[in-house]
Amino acid sequence: MTTILSPKTRTRTPSRPAALARRVLWWSVLTLSGGVERRGRLPRGGCVVVANHSSHADTAALLAALDARHTPAIGAAADYWFASPWRRRICSRLAAGFPIRRSGGGMEDLLAMADGLRAGRAVVLFPEGTRGRDGEVGSFHRGALVLAEHAGVPVVPVGIAGTDRLLPKHGRLRSTLIRVRVGAPLPASVTPQEARQAVAALHARTNAEALRDSSLRRRVAALAGSRAGLVLAFCWAFAEALSWPLMPELLLAALCAAAPSRALRLSLTALAGSLAGSVLALQLALSGAHVPAPLTTDRMRAEVRHEVSAEGAAAVRHQPWDGIPFKVYAAEAGHAGVPAAPWLREAALSRGSRTLTVGVVFAGAALLARRWRRWYGAYLALLGTGFAVGLGLVVGAWA
Repeated sequence: MTTILSPKTRTRTPSRPAALARRVLWWSVLTLSGGVERRGRLPRGGCVVVANHSSHADTAALLAALDARHTPAIGAAADYWFASPWRRRICSRLAAGFPIRRSGGGMEDLLAMADGLRAGRAVVLFPEGTRGRDGEVGSFHRGALVLAEHAGVPVVPVGIAGTDRLLPKHGRLRSTLIRVRVGAPLPASVTPQEARQAVAALHARTNAEALRDSSLRRRVAALAGSRAGLVLAFCWAFAEALSWPLMPELLLAALCAAAPSRALRLSLTALAGSLAGSVLALQLALSGAHVPAPLTTDRMRAEVRHEVSAEGAAAVRHQPWDGIPFKVYAAEAGHAGVPAAPWLREAALSRGSRTLTVGVVFAGAALLARRWRRWYGAYLALLGTGFAVGLGLVVGAWA
């Protein structure tokens, strides 16, 4: 049986702190899933917001984008979102939802929000009544306009773009940027067709705005998503564990920022390359072979030699924090006769913690900065400069 909240419950005084908490919550969630941006603002005072509807993520997008001072309330289908206690709690608490019956009584549910509108609240409705398909804005029902006229407040059209890619109908969650465009207020006397045309125009305009990108980032992302990218990550890390002076985290910072969804796979591949290379370096040192180690110093080797003599394979736990290259630890462990098994176990823990953290952090930062990815070339320049300066400082400190 569908449970309907009483008019008294639906019209209680809204809480601005709760509205602000919901805005922060959904802004944070959508930021992690690709970002959300808004153009335009709601007018002062109460208003009925009408928006296109193509995804369950539309509600989250509006709660993240609309001002908390309007304490927005979202109209939701009573037969679905209020059909069970747990759905009712989720919808009312996390989405500020109120029930609208779709099989009789819906107009009464809408008009119960009139006092809130007169007090300055924003009531958000999806006049299509259900999620649309193929990006088209369907015909509008009259309920939202009747409510606006009854309360004496304007109708504000809003176009939402990107939610159908983030969470498509009957599809899986994907990362994408959400855009919300707030249009100019319309009089309460507007017709359903005029309101629909205003929303459709905003949606089309917002959807047509291509996210400016860098061609360099696209090429790097294509590399990161290919087998060649995995091979490059493995070989780079393998070579660095033997002799190569540039740590694999530099490569990961470039690849994971270009293709965040590939961060975990790339990081694990780089970790595997580091461990494989370190085992080879260990065996070569154990046999007495000398492998060149550019940009390392005698003081680094002396420090690591002392740590290995005191702690054995566990000495590699210092490596993520002291600035000494991984290959120095592998070589000195081999000179000290450290067995491969304990070395591999300790190296996997210490090296893995750093490599995986770098991959996840740069991927997360790339998602947060998605709208600025056209500056990827400048990011690479800053990354290379920062790495060169940092490397010079580390080598100088250990000289």
